[in-house]
This record gives sequence, C-alpha cells and structure tokens, in this order.
Amino acid sequence: MGCYAFRRDGRYFVLAERHKSKETLGVYDVSDSYKLVRYKLYVLNLAGSNIATFSPERDPGLGIRCVAWHPNGMFLAVGGWDDKIHILDNLTWTPVVTFELSSRIPNGITVWREPSKWLEATEGRGFLSCKTAIFSDLYLLRSAKSTDERLRGPYTIPIVKADATKANPKCGAVQMEWNINGSLLCVRFENVPTVVHIFNFPTTSQSFTPKLRAVLLHTLPVQHVRWNPVRKGNLALCCGTPSVHTWSNEWIGEGGEEEEIAECIGVPAKKFETRDVRWSPDGKGLALLDKEQYCCAFEVEDDDLAQPDDS
Repeated sequence: MGCYAFRRDGRYFVLAERHKSKETLGVYDVSDSYKLVRYKLYVLNLAGSNIATFSPERDPGLGIRCVAWHPNGMFLAVGGWDDKIHILDNLTWTPVVTFELSSRIPNGITVWREPSKWLEATEGRGFLSCKTAIFSDLYLLRSAKSTDERLRGPYTIPIVKADATKANPKCGAVQMEWNINGSLLCVRFENVPTVVHIFNFPTTSQSFTPKLRAVLLHTLPVQHVRWNPVRKGNLALCCGTPSVHTWSNEWIGEGGEEEEIAECIGVPAKKFETRDVRWSPDGKGLALLDKEQYCCAFEVEDDDLAQPDDS
C-alpha cells in the first residue's frame, strides 16, 4: 500500500497498478471524483451529445495539451504530452496524418536560424534578413534585390529530455495555430522551446500530402506565434527580447516567384521586452506588448518610401 502519492497541491493522485499483467501508473484527478486522466478527445454537437471520441492506440498518459480546428472545419489538430500531433478528419474522427517531433530535420526542409548577437550589432535599430550559408551564419542587411540563402537539411536540433518524475513535464505541443486558409500549421513544442515548426497542408485541389515545410531556430525561447489575419503566408513571433521576428512565403524573388524569407526586427526603445504580439484586423500592423508598456509597428511598403516632391 506504499506505492501511491499525491501531487504537492493535492490535485492529482498517482497509484502503482497492474492491468492485463502489466505494471502501470494510474494518474487520477482528485477534483473530478478521482477519474483516471487519459488521452481521450470527446467531440460534442451543439446539443451536448457526444458524436465521436479519439484516443491513440497506445495511450501516452497525462491527457491532451491543446487542440486546434482547421479554418474550414475539415480537420482537427490534437497534441498531447508525447510530442505527437494527430490530424483528425471530421468524417471518421481518425488520424489522416500524425507528425512526431524529431531531432533530425530531413533534406529539403528550410531551416532559418537567428543570428547570434544581432541586437548588439544593430543596437536594436533596423532589421536583418535571416540569410545563412550552409551551416555558417551570414546575415546581411536586407536590400531590395538581395537573394535568400538558407540552411537546408539534414540538420539536428537539441531536444530537452523531460523529467517525468515532476508535475507538468516540459514536453509536448504548447501551441498549434492554423493560418487563415489552413494551408499552414505552426507548432511549438515545450521541449524545443527555441524552435517553431511550420507544416504545409495542401489545398482541396492538391493531393493530400501534409509535410514539414520550414523550421525557425531562435536564440531564446519563443513565447508567442501569431499568424497574419489577412495574409495567408505571414506570421510574427516574439522571444521576450526588444525585437519581433517574422516569417513569410510571399517574398517576391528576382524571378518573380514567391519565396520564403525570415527577418529579425529590432525595437528602438529602451528597456522593452516583447512578450506578446498581436496583429491589427487588416493585417498591416502589429502591437508589441511588454509587461507594462506597448508599441506599434507597421510594414513600410516601397511606395511609402518615396519622398514627396515639394518643387
């Protein structure tokens, strides 16, 4: 009878059990009549009736961390504590694809890496394009005709091993966000806090082959990622520094085709740390939020740079 324990705040009760000739640990929710905590999703209609449930074939335990509906309602992204993202369809409520966090980024995937000490070099003024030669930093000031150089896999990212003996282990998906038309899904995993994964989803006219598209590597943990509410291929994120970071697949290259670009933008203010970012409804501006202050940022287009002729 000594193989049990309560969490310090008394919320959960852990019991060593034996089920089907296997040694297991049962985690029970004390506040919910000691119900067993499971990885199980319930889908309800507006009348409150249960129309579907989902659980992985092998329950990883600790339940579900976050879910995110596809904009057209066809898919539901489900993430738990096991570093897996299950994409369910709304017909069978079974996974059509499952993404799993891996330390190895395969060939063909674009990896954008934040330059080291770029804020010190720029004194927080201006912005840099994340341009990298293969496995070496080469960040230059953005120019109108610059070309993008990126890291391409295979590439390895360090994964922090979670301590399963402590409450709320640092693992699993902490944020999943679809872009406006559901063609892209960004994911943050807590055990790779400085990394953002961007997955590509085909449109209805394309073959259904979702896959990893890009990986954003940052120096400090990413705090929030926000998709532009109007432009489908544009996102902003912050890392608690006097800066904001952007990624877009709408950059027009020299050949006239859309390309990816990632940028680091400094905030020219003293003692400012961007803790959250929020887009304006028209997608043309950003509110950068610190603990007790904020500032606004707007994209400057080429037409805005033209000086009026007073002569």
